Amino acid sequence: MRDPYQVLGLTKSTSEADIKRAFRKLAKKYHPDQHPDDKTAQNKFAEVNQAYEIIGDKKKRAQFDRGEIDAEGKQRFQGFEGFDGPEGAGRPSGWHFRQSGGGSGAGDSAGGFDDILNEIFGNFGGGRARAAGGAGAAGAGMGGAGAGTRTRPQRGEEVTVTVRVTLEDIAHGGKARVSLPNGKTLNVTIPAGTQSGDQIRLKGQGVPGPNGGPTGDARVTVQFAPHALFTPEGSNLRLNLPITLYEAVLGAKVRVPTLDGSVEVTVPANSSGGRTLRLKGKGLPTKGGGHGDLMVALRIALPEDGDADLEKLMRVQQSTKPYNPRSGME
Repeated sequence: MRDPYQVLGLTKSTSEADIKRAFRKLAKKYHPDQHPDDKTAQNKFAEVNQAYEIIGDKKKRAQFDRGEIDAEGKQRFQGFEGFDGPEGAGRPSGWHFRQSGGGSGAGDSAGGFDDILNEIFGNFGGGRARAAGGAGAAGAGMGGAGAGTRTRPQRGEEVTVTVRVTLEDIAHGGKARVSLPNGKTLNVTIPAGTQSGDQIRLKGQGVPGPNGGPTGDARVTVQFAPHALFTPEGSNLRLNLPITLYEAVLGAKVRVPTLDGSVEVTVPANSSGGRTLRLKGKGLPTKGGGHGDLMVALRIALPEDGDADLEKLMRVQQSTKPYNPRSGME
């Protein structure tokens, strides 16, 4: 297999985040679902997965960068520790070499390790011994003993996406259109009782597993879009309802908006600003199958341009019947 950095179009200085982004881009590009009859694309997809299995794993990446494993994750042949004993003790005179992941000298130059293996084991099958096989490659040439093991399939990574939904969608059990990193677009049902920030798991819609492993899942985070009138409070909704001063003093029947259309509500006489009226079952769906309530907070609104008669009336009230609604707060 090619160098995993080259497969993903990266360099050794690339950050972990950029490695993940590159993998996702290529996995999406060559995914078998996109190319069901294209063997070249499917082989490329497998190569991309294998590359990410190496440099997408922090430990394996460090081992690969140090030359301890090859592009397929197999241990490299690391040298002959026993050959450093006294001359004549089972080694030819002048053999003072040790293969390492770095350093200088002829033994460490590109291809030097292959040359050493060829000297010792010969060119089995007419080809150079691979560093990726190490002793396993030599064993294969001597009858198959010590052949390298296949990497076990691993589960693919999860992906996370965020979808914004309206309160009307939540109230009416609607669906959200979700675009996934793999290029698919799904209509996802929003379960009753979903709150802003909740997650919905989509089985098998994440990143395909390396080496044929199972595909990971997708987690969809639901966020409520801001509403012009209503504020969610769990399964309840809150609405600030402006009323006139005379409606607050005398009482009135007023139209109140809900997610299911307007309803008529009675404002009791002598209602102070801030008084809250509860409309049962006019909130958001709950997990138990019911609905929360709509909390209607009264807000007294005075004429925008002022009113001379109203001011005169208030001065009479102030001088003849003063009262202190803040008593006991000091």
